[in-house]
Amino acid sequence: MPTYSYRCTECDNAFDVKQSFTDAALTECPVCGGALRKVFSPVGVTFNGGGFYRTDSRAKPAGGSSGSSSDGSSSSASSSSSSDSGSSSSTPKKTESGKPAAPSAS
Repeated sequence: MPTYSYRCTECDNAFDVKQSFTDAALTECPVCGGALRKVFSPVGVTFNGGGFYRTDSRAKPAGGSSGSSSDGSSSSASSSSSSDSGSSSSTPKKTESGKPAAPSAS
């Protein structure tokens, strides 16, 4: 359950209360009976994982692993790696019939 901070507008009494999200906010000071206001303070946030930093959205360098490829080229490159041992970062070019072209001699 979250903890909420309240402060009285008349006597400056401050206290914390554990309340559920569905509970109604307190409105009356338990000391003097005055009006209460919620006190909001900044919350410490830690961003973990990928996608939160400026460098996460940049293009990957050639030859690097592409973890989130949307076109599925990473799966086709891994399945064709046994037949195309000469080139490590490019997939074989397809002919008009849809079959991969023969690897070029280097």
